[in-house]
Amino acid sequence: MADINRDEMRSFENLVRIVAHLRGPDGCPWDRAQTHQSIKPHLLEETYEVLHTLDEEDLDNLCEELGDLLMQILLHAQMAAEAQRFDIGDVIQGIADKLVRRHPHVFGEASASTPEEVLVHWEAVKGGERKDSASLLDGVPPSMPALACSQAIQERASRVGFDWPGVEGVMDKLVEEVAELKEAQTPEERVREWGDILFTLANLGRWTGIDLEEALRLSNARFRKRFAYMESECRQRGLAMGSLSLGEMEALWQEAKKQEENS
Repeated sequence: MADINRDEMRSFENLVRIVAHLRGPDGCPWDRAQTHQSIKPHLLEETYEVLHTLDEEDLDNLCEELGDLLMQILLHAQMAAEAQRFDIGDVIQGIADKLVRRHPHVFGEASASTPEEVLVHWEAVKGGERKDSASLLDGVPPSMPALACSQAIQERASRVGFDWPGVEGVMDKLVEEVAELKEAQTPEERVREWGDILFTLANLGRWTGIDLEEALRLSNARFRKRFAYMESECRQRGLAMGSLSLGEMEALWQEAKKQEENS
């Protein structure tokens, strides 16, 4: 492959050529050996790294992480092109067609002045695209993280009116599910009741406008940061964390929270 000048490095077409070259006979042995299945974990990992930069509001690294994610998309498209199924041009054309088709209020004669009206048009177009035998829930991948999947399928069901009339009903359902967990006798029953509780919590999050997957991810991040502070303080003070009493650990935890609030 010929030398590339800096201006060409900003070209999308050039990036496509680089990926094709990496997969080619004179390219990289590792890239040539990959398949759609072998790089699936990398696609997920890069997606979560993008989410992490967004959670941290780290715009300096967001550019790089978006590039890493784009690389995964281009690799999948290149593999499909080699198999003569489709190429990156088909991917681009497909999403461009879909965006125009699903925004008739922008590119057509329909009108919409609120986000709610936009969703009405969006669902109407999607309904026309859906096969007669298809389920409204088919578009929600089962491989999604469970909490996100739960919120997505309940949101889809609500579009056709299969929903509680108000958030109070969801609250009552949560109390009911907790009571059923208390009465569960076998491991199988406890698993089922825990699932029902989490499913109801996901619905409650949807009703209150909270993305539970993001909320839990942020809580996990806060816990990791505070726990790391506790470990660091123990090392500096010459203490073995496992030898501390629960009260002493709680005091360190409160220090970590205060340090976080002041940072």
